[in-house]
Amino acid sequence: MIPTITGTGDEGSNDALKLRTNVLFHERITADTEGYGGIHPLVALYSHQRRLAPLVQKAIEHLEPCSGPASIVDARRAPDFVTVTRGPGMRSNLSVGLDTAKGLAVAWNVPLVGVHHMQAHALTPRLCSTIRLRPQEAYRSPRDGYHDAAEWTPQDLEPRFPFLSVLASGGHTMLIESNSLIEHKILAATADIAIGDCLDKAARAILPSELLVPPYGRALEEFAFPNGSSDYHYIPPAGRREELERRETRWGWSLGAPLSDSHGAAKSSRRMLYSFAGLLTYVQRIMTANPERSIDERRELAAEVMRVAFEHLASRIMLHLSSLNAEDLETVKTVVLSGGVASNKFLKHVIRSILDVRNFQHIRLVYPPPELCTDNALMIAWLGMEMYDAGYESELGIQPLRKWSMDAAAEDGGILGAGGWMKRTGSIPDVKL
Repeated sequence: MIPTITGTGDEGSNDALKLRTNVLFHERITADTEGYGGIHPLVALYSHQRRLAPLVQKAIEHLEPCSGPASIVDARRAPDFVTVTRGPGMRSNLSVGLDTAKGLAVAWNVPLVGVHHMQAHALTPRLCSTIRLRPQEAYRSPRDGYHDAAEWTPQDLEPRFPFLSVLASGGHTMLIESNSLIEHKILAATADIAIGDCLDKAARAILPSELLVPPYGRALEEFAFPNGSSDYHYIPPAGRREELERRETRWGWSLGAPLSDSHGAAKSSRRMLYSFAGLLTYVQRIMTANPERSIDERRELAAEVMRVAFEHLASRIMLHLSSLNAEDLETVKTVVLSGGVASNKFLKHVIRSILDVRNFQHIRLVYPPPELCTDNALMIAWLGMEMYDAGYESELGIQPLRKWSMDAAAEDGGILGAGGWMKRTGSIPDVKL
């Protein structure tokens, strides 16, 4: 994970603290693990070790120059603090970034903020709300950067707490109730594999070899819908019964909704958990039974596996909303989609359609631009700003965390349960914004 050098520019006003979000440098380098069919820990580690220092060097060149003696060449203004991903993830890879960030913090004599990777995904839309450009236009190339950032106050951030978050990626699938910066309750999580892992492996089973190029999830979407949204022909299930029904195809196979067969509490169709392993296995069996299936049949299978997986994601949102009383339901105004899978346009269409057909038209569906759905340093920088502004810093002795829950009710105590946090005296009190 890339340690993120961040700075905040504050200017006073009569009645509020005004801030401006300016991105000086943002570049992402991805390890080449195509030959391994997914992330290879050692290849990823070597990529971090080889590429991180030069990348940090490039980033430092974008810091504001500072005046000094003529003998000081390329003197740069030190940032206010350094943010880095602490977890969850592979410890070896996290260590590269964490140790680099510690070195920068010591050299600059500035605070370190080690943050939670999934918390950053959940709060990325709040970053987008500080950029004047529309979400789909907010991201530009690393060379151009972000421009025309508007002044904002903490009260301007959107979405405001509380809101629901669906975090969907290759390693995580969670439905979360976010009540404040540090208060996040896990409502549902996957019992086996993540949705991104399911779709990646389904793509490798379904797509012809000449069309199978990473990222596999995007390849699956483009293969299923070559003409974009005009190929969707999607009819959302109007109720729970329709949601669980199999949709027969002209090819003689159908995909069942995960957990649709109730065999006691562990398999209850209404249990608040996700499961994608069974769906993947069934898709693989269909392809193994006849590897010579036509392109048309493969396209329909690709579309169906996404439909079933995305309706399964939506089902737990619906179960949660239906469990709320009228007063609590009134507080739910936003559902955030984040994580790599959130860049899928069909996913957004499915979730929006189901919310509407179930009479939740008032709930906004919010998601970052595609480039900020997948892992990126900018979301880490933003979370670091929010945590730092709330008064949180990290000790220099913190260690990377392979597992780290966001939920304070979890065994590890959630975000603040990890050791090594320090709270600045006189900092902004924790408030729900």
